[in-house]
Amino acid sequence: MVFSSLEFLCIFLPAVFLLYTVIPPLRAKNALLIVASLVFYAYGETIYVFLMIASSLLNYLCALWTAKNPRKHSRAAVAVCVALNLGILAVFKYTGFFVTTLNGVTGLSLPVPQIALPIGISFFTFQALSYVIDVYRGAVGVQKNYFKVLLYITFFPQLIAGPIVKYRDISEQIDDRRQDIDKVARGLRRFVCGLMKKVLIANTMGQVADAMFNSDISVLSFPAAWLGAIAYIFQIYYDFCGYSDMAIGLGLMFGFEFKENFNYPYGAKSIQDFWRRWHISLSTWFKEYLYIPLGGNRKGRARTIINRLIVFFCTGLWHGANWTFVLWGLWHGLFLLIEELVPFMKKLPRVIGHIYTMLVVILGFVVFRADTISYGFGYIGRMFSGAGLDAQSLSLAAEQLTPWFIAMLAAAVIGCTPIRPLSDRIRAAVCGEKALSTRWKAVSAALYVLAFAGLFWCVLRLSPSGYNPFIYFRF
Repeated sequence: MVFSSLEFLCIFLPAVFLLYTVIPPLRAKNALLIVASLVFYAYGETIYVFLMIASSLLNYLCALWTAKNPRKHSRAAVAVCVALNLGILAVFKYTGFFVTTLNGVTGLSLPVPQIALPIGISFFTFQALSYVIDVYRGAVGVQKNYFKVLLYITFFPQLIAGPIVKYRDISEQIDDRRQDIDKVARGLRRFVCGLMKKVLIANTMGQVADAMFNSDISVLSFPAAWLGAIAYIFQIYYDFCGYSDMAIGLGLMFGFEFKENFNYPYGAKSIQDFWRRWHISLSTWFKEYLYIPLGGNRKGRARTIINRLIVFFCTGLWHGANWTFVLWGLWHGLFLLIEELVPFMKKLPRVIGHIYTMLVVILGFVVFRADTISYGFGYIGRMFSGAGLDAQSLSLAAEQLTPWFIAMLAAAVIGCTPIRPLSDRIRAAVCGEKALSTRWKAVSAALYVLAFAGLFWCVLRLSPSGYNPFIYFRF
């Protein structure tokens, strides 16, 4: 694990931010961010920080190779780069998975290597790959300064859990960006909002989800199974969305502007709509660098189906070395194909479409959360069997329904609802025609006060022994 949450909030972040603010030249600011990012990663991954540096150097050299040679040789450079990056990812993330699968299929008893997973390896590998491929395509110019590439790959706010930032989106910001009071204030508020999502909502939901998914199937009642499934969809959303908010907020505080990674995915009316809103940086990465190169939808219906299944197989596998993740990806790919091939699926009333989408998402995340496919199917069976409605079986669910959990569940439901139009109407009612009226400024100031109160509350809850897992750290 990298810095503990309290160490990060109380020591590392204030120290880096203050030094960054007082150092005037941009070159020195960039150097500070590189050093801080490497220290941040090395604190808990002392050995693997060298792997990350080697990865950044490899991709820097491959990009130079790509830019210097004619297109034929550039294609070879990109192929070598992709093979090396995916090879590194396969060794550290999937070796044990491959050996275990091989043993299961062949009946062999090969020893399973125990290789520790470098935190965030999937994120920084995909970022590095996108840079080299974009140089090859001419979407961005090659960067001849290695340290600027190193800053892009290692920048600590989004290093270990995304979002996946493309070099072309921030290349100009590395050389020319501005840190001002407005950006710092907005960034700090966004950071605290993400921290509250993580500490208050995701952690609360996670404790209930763990209690249900760690239980034996035989003791799960119908309500307990649904409670665990609903708690988990909120845990994973607020865990990852909260981290993305923190990354975007921290980026703003240092003058960087990152693209949004979530857009109210639980308000989607179809699975296709869900993937336009969920983990946007990953879905667009696979679309640009895998789906379109495979041919996209340009080579007939059969090829389109195969391409989509390949993409969602890889999407599932990207999340982890377990067949549960692969099945989750293929589950979503299947329903995307159904929506494409069955005409009436596109004409469902919005309410029906939303219910269908959420049912698919919930069942998919049950398999995603389960340790094994068989447990996932057994858990889903409990959700629809109506079994275990006796008093003893119901007690497991009843124990979780504390006032705090109910309050956070209500906050989770409200927070994942697309309320921007409502907030715009409230703003118009409060302010009239003047967007920056005195009354709205007072409301905005109150939001900052609430943000600082939320920060203080989160710090109080972040005890060293507390429950505070970041789900996406392992991806």
